[in-house]
Amino acid sequence: MFQLSLVDHIRLSFGSIVGAYEGHTDAAARLARWAWYAKAGVLVLLGLAAAVSIASVLRGGVYTTAAAALSAIAFAAGAAFVAIDPETRVYGHRATAARLWLICEKYRALLTEIHDELIDLAAVAQRRDALLKEASELFVHAPPADRATYEIARKALGAVYSDQQVDQFLPLPLRRAGAGEATT
Repeated sequence: MFQLSLVDHIRLSFGSIVGAYEGHTDAAARLARWAWYAKAGVLVLLGLAAAVSIASVLRGGVYTTAAAALSAIAFAAGAAFVAIDPETRVYGHRATAARLWLICEKYRALLTEIHDELIDLAAVAQRRDALLKEASELFVHAPPADRATYEIARKALGAVYSDQQVDQFLPLPLRRAGAGEATT
């Protein structure tokens, strides 16, 4: 028969929350990088449009057409950036990651209290249930359901983390037997 202890369940849930935290952190960093590159690209296009516009005033001819074309392209790129609004998504992922970090710390605290035998079994189950509810409420208010957010949730909730993977995020005393040796 399948055996899963209360502590094993807490460790698995902790692993899922850590996975979601990492996913949202990565998504925020990736979107922030993309936004920076997009802003730089729009500024380059605007600079080129301004330079060609000055050239069209001085020389006319083909520069006038190029200035109009570059101005239209720069406007389209700027409008696309404003419409996509990556800063809002970056903020959403950062805020979600921050809240997930707090839940991770609460899981670590619970595992520490279990390890130090400071809490009884009924209180452990109650705290576990409260953490699961807190995580559930967080995911209801997570960033908009875009492809990146869906992938984060799929990986975090669908993955089964080995003891070694979970142990990476825990201090040595809370790691499983055999995994406590420090590797430096």
